[in-house]
Amino acid sequence: MPPGKDQPTLPSLTDADQFAGFGASAFRTHADTPSGFAVRTRSAKKLREAVRANAPRTPGVYGMLGPKGHVVYVGKAKNLRARLLSYFRQDSRNPKAGKIIDHTATLVWEHLPDELNALLRELELIRRFRPRFNVLGQPGRQRYVYLCLGRGPAAQAYLSREATGKELAVYGPFVGRGRMDDVVRRLNYEFKLRDCPATVPVRFAEQGELFDGEQSAACLRYELGTCLGPCGGFCSTSEYTAKVKAAKAFLDGRDSTTLKAVVAEMAAASAELRFEQAAALRDRWAALEYLNDRLLFLRTARANHSFVYPLTGCDNLTRWYLIHGGEVRAVVREPDSPEMAAAARTAVDAVFAQPFSVEATLRRCVDSVLIITSWFRSREAEKAKLLTAKDATAKCG
Repeated sequence: MPPGKDQPTLPSLTDADQFAGFGASAFRTHADTPSGFAVRTRSAKKLREAVRANAPRTPGVYGMLGPKGHVVYVGKAKNLRARLLSYFRQDSRNPKAGKIIDHTATLVWEHLPDELNALLRELELIRRFRPRFNVLGQPGRQRYVYLCLGRGPAAQAYLSREATGKELAVYGPFVGRGRMDDVVRRLNYEFKLRDCPATVPVRFAEQGELFDGEQSAACLRYELGTCLGPCGGFCSTSEYTAKVKAAKAFLDGRDSTTLKAVVAEMAAASAELRFEQAAALRDRWAALEYLNDRLLFLRTARANHSFVYPLTGCDNLTRWYLIHGGEVRAVVREPDSPEMAAAARTAVDAVFAQPFSVEATLRRCVDSVLIITSWFRSREAEKAKLLTAKDATAKCG
């Protein structure tokens, strides 16, 4: 999104050093007060000097603001001082980091208690402000995309950076659009769903009397047998809907017959020495298998990750991350008083009261699932700290 178009901005900043943070956060406890630092200058030298003098060696998030106050980049850091200083090392920095500095009129950062909080906060701010350099993947960011089913009366599979709520189903997130473009193309081909633009009209067979003359398909896919041809009235609504339901069953993990059929075709082609066809079938299988494995990983992560994670921050205070269905649903201070115990018990009860549902979470866009999964994959020892909801409630007295 270009800056200045429907993008939220931060409250007006003065030349004062103190910065009260980027606004509300779902990952801040009621007892935590946001604080940070702001530097307003177009001089890279002065920005660097301010970072050296004021940036702490603690976790946090930072933002680069353009001349009109729009956030052009958001990042996170385990060590704010070291990360921010890296933007000014011309000999070793990513060239795109220099471009970000060139667009920066104000540099702000927000202190956070730990690295996990910084990861979650960065994601929250990117979704809120949609900074132009984050959206473009600069510097070096991997882009998340979602696989969606929907768009009009003849649904199709497509990729989106954001869900609108109008989709039949949303799956993901997935990292890297390049490979997913091929996966989605093959998915539409496999289930004979259209992949034409929304501007191409849909004309189901039962609507034939509404159109004069003989209808034709908008592309060659109907002739090739990879699309039912709803644009030319070559299928009924019920026939097309059945294919959409079959695609959804595959994506939900409820039907594996599609993969089995491709494997059987591949084996038959190889046995009959039709090697070129077998190679094409192998590529078809590889794309669908990748998608199936990735969706299984996400479903498993959501189903297995429900617990309370105590994490002590750089301020020596312990916070409980309430994780349910793979998502961080709330953060509370570890209780050290009757009042805090009551607040923690209320939060734990509220988060874990609803039983986990894979079907329900599949309908949501949940980037934090990847963050939580990656966090514990690289920190196996941290799993020994985990509490069940029952254990956490008992600690509240």
